[in-house]
Amino acid sequence: MRSRWPRNKDQLYALLVILPSLVLVAIFVYGFIGKTLHTSLTDWGRDPAQALSLKPVIRFIGLDNYRELFTGLVDSRFRQDLVNTIFFTLFFLAGCLGLGLTLAILLDRKPKGESALRTIFLFPMSLSFIVTGTIWRWMLQPQGGVNRLPTLVGLPPGRFAWLTSRQQILRFEWNRLPVITALVVAAVLVLVGISAFRSRARGRGWVAVACAALLGGWAFTLGWRWQPLPFPELHGFNLAFIGIILAAIWQMSGYTMALYLAGLRGVPDELREAARVDGAGEWQLYRRVILPLLAPITLSAVIILGHISLKIFDLIFAMAGPDNAPTDVPALLMYITAFRGNQFAKGAAIGFLLLVLVAVLIVPYLVTQLRGGTARKARR
Repeated sequence: MRSRWPRNKDQLYALLVILPSLVLVAIFVYGFIGKTLHTSLTDWGRDPAQALSLKPVIRFIGLDNYRELFTGLVDSRFRQDLVNTIFFTLFFLAGCLGLGLTLAILLDRKPKGESALRTIFLFPMSLSFIVTGTIWRWMLQPQGGVNRLPTLVGLPPGRFAWLTSRQQILRFEWNRLPVITALVVAAVLVLVGISAFRSRARGRGWVAVACAALLGGWAFTLGWRWQPLPFPELHGFNLAFIGIILAAIWQMSGYTMALYLAGLRGVPDELREAARVDGAGEWQLYRRVILPLLAPITLSAVIILGHISLKIFDLIFAMAGPDNAPTDVPALLMYITAFRGNQFAKGAAIGFLLLVLVAVLIVPYLVTQLRGGTARKARR
């Protein structure tokens, strides 16, 4: 008993130290998440006379707010905002990862002025999105900024409406989104299954392939017949987002560059020399040796940048304002719905959907990391 008491006392002291933080997190994070979920299941704000009253009459209506967001006639703006977020996330991730990796490879060759270049590339990350948005808004003014650059060489000014364009590309029908999503998830599961078979985890591989087959079968049979909306509704990528994507990539590509540069500097020189001795060229060296070693860094960057892009608010607010429909995203719509329209229940529903999107991206990563840490401790 004497040998165990000091350890238990240390554990008690540790619990007492972190207990205030646990209580605060439980109240101000998970408590407010629970309150938001409860509010989203009510009709608070549907009656303007009850929205801001001291004792509003609030009724429980279940999932009606969520159903209206995805299938209601007047909520097509939310569906377009959701599509905007998906496209923004894809282009933002591709740009940050591609540019960050390119800069890291160039700096890994140790050019002259490497320290100065590294500082220059990292500097935008030190700015807030509000500052970045303000600077880029000046640069992308339709009558000035970037559009005036051709006049420096005697050409007419550009006419591209950077933040106000209403032109859309990559348009698709909203009723086809469940089928498209199912096929994309099925393709990802097939890749996961192939990877599991290569690592000799046959059980996991068969489960992934079976789930992919079920999703694919549903998509090609019942999925094509399912119509969430009783009318066609087209959505696509607004070209007004190009300027916002460029600004976001400019700010965050230095972060991915730092991650990749640290990973590249961690690759042993002996491994590079061994690959070259075996006849590998520079392209094969990066494709077969270095890039696979950087896969964990890529995954971490995708998780961090992905959750930033899904809940993006301040950059778009600063560049285009909250009332510019072509550049709207769910976070801005939540602000307008809840704090301008006083539709608190529907705004809470939008906020909770954003939480679900971020959780879908982050929770699997956290579970994988925790399992990996537990497995490493068990080996020790």
